Amino acid sequence: MNLAHEFLVEDREFLDYEDFSKNCKLKAPENFNFAYDIVDRYAKETPNKRALLWIDDNSDEPLDFSFADISRESKRAAYWLSLKGIKKGDTVMLVLRRRYEWWILMPALHRIGAIVIPATDQLLQADIEYRTNAADVKMVISYDNPHIQEEIEKALPKSPTVQFLVTVGPDRKGWINFHKECEPLDPEFPRPVGDAATHNTDPMLLYFTSGTSGYPKMVLQDFVYPIGHIMTAKYWHGVVDDGLHLTISETGWAKATWGKLYGQWICGTAQFVYDMNMLKPDKMLQMISKYGLTTFCAPPTVYRFLVRQDLSKYDLSKCTRFSTAGEALNGEVYEKWLEKTGKKIYEGYGQTESTIICGNFMDYAPVRPGSMGKPNPLYKIEVLNPNGKPVPNGEIGELCIHIEDGRPFGLLMGYHKDISLTAEAFDGGVYHTNDNVYMDEDGYVWFVGRKDDIIKSSGYRISPFEVESILQKHPAVLECAVTGVEDPKRGMAVKATIVLSADYADKEPKEMELIMSNFAKENTAMYKCPRIYEFVKELPKTISGKIRRVEIREKDKGKDLDKIKQDF
Repeated sequence: MNLAHEFLVEDREFLDYEDFSKNCKLKAPENFNFAYDIVDRYAKETPNKRALLWIDDNSDEPLDFSFADISRESKRAAYWLSLKGIKKGDTVMLVLRRRYEWWILMPALHRIGAIVIPATDQLLQADIEYRTNAADVKMVISYDNPHIQEEIEKALPKSPTVQFLVTVGPDRKGWINFHKECEPLDPEFPRPVGDAATHNTDPMLLYFTSGTSGYPKMVLQDFVYPIGHIMTAKYWHGVVDDGLHLTISETGWAKATWGKLYGQWICGTAQFVYDMNMLKPDKMLQMISKYGLTTFCAPPTVYRFLVRQDLSKYDLSKCTRFSTAGEALNGEVYEKWLEKTGKKIYEGYGQTESTIICGNFMDYAPVRPGSMGKPNPLYKIEVLNPNGKPVPNGEIGELCIHIEDGRPFGLLMGYHKDISLTAEAFDGGVYHTNDNVYMDEDGYVWFVGRKDDIIKSSGYRISPFEVESILQKHPAVLECAVTGVEDPKRGMAVKATIVLSADYADKEPKEMELIMSNFAKENTAMYKCPRIYEFVKELPKTISGKIRRVEIREKDKGKDLDKIKQDF
């Protein structure tokens, strides 16, 4: 049993992408609430249906939760939260990494109508102070990580709205013990009525963006946001009823609600959660094999590590579909994965502000490695120039989503407490993604880069990703970032900042510069070839793992280009 059919206008197999694009539509019931209308429905009609299989590095056996378990425990948690004074519209921050309590507390807070703020355990005192004050956080719930709990405590004197600190681990001075207080309570929490009831347009979820530049923005999503993720789970992840899905993400990121909760449960698949201390490629492959995962999603960086393993040692036969998002997938990784496993990687694209915007949906159209796929039927997208005019196929422009006919399922309500930023994002009757793409003649969308990342050199517009994709084909390159450096002759010169793989880590920079320069010249047009190479131990990244090209650009401002050895 799965409940996705109740939200599909036509629940059938589509013939091809054209049929899918034209006829796949979603509908929402009045006053939809994920906790009551999904979790409790499964608990009532199929109580033993698996919802969650959870394991960490310290467990011999996983914990197995049915929907009846999740329903019961989330009602109990909602009752406890209400006793603490949490009510509709209050904001509660969850810092739970991949702890199983997240899957209980998320629906518990939805029951009340409180606004959930998932947050990462990588935050420091200043990050926490900014978030608690910007969003008027009333309660912070954390797992028992001494580092993050210390940072929260340090932030408390400058966080006047925070009334409660709650731990899901052992007792800690000044903190409420969630399990000790909650477990004795009755697991009852009737659906609120009247003013306390939730409505489709009420705020439900608030995410802080990872902040590739400037302060994080506060993205607000409403109660029908989960319905939009049917497109993510059913048609991109390809989840199956009573299957077992893993999306690699910490719960502090929007990718968790993309892949670890809403769409997957609506479509009837269980979540496999591996609460790992750090990514070990061999251990991850063992998990996929041992527990018979049916679908799997990870960022391109993870696939780069996995594909370097001896994949013949692992049984991946039950995993019918592999997918990726977060950054553009390098074609070389795709081809190696296909060669070693016989399975494709289905790329998708979206934002914290949305559900999946473009993707390789099922097999409605052939996969074109490196492309983000085709548009989600829920989103009417167009590639526009800076004047808001459509560009021809093959020409670079900003990917925008039309909203003249209303805001589609899964697109943000707006930026919390920021009217001007919201107006700017929705200027001209479209939502501006600030991502540059081009669309080919067959309707496939190709990622070029953030608007700020485009390199303009000697009259050419150069995509950092395109150059990175070339360089990453060389075995010396573990990771790389391509940026522009000020150049009086060209406007900007192309620079590659590279993390070397272990086999090349001991080579001299001058030798590696020559190797990479020759490789680039042999594999791409001269105007795209980097003129500067820098070899580093690691790339600057956001706390969500995205490369901060802006930080590299800032560091290189005023760089002396006379040191460049070759003049192309």
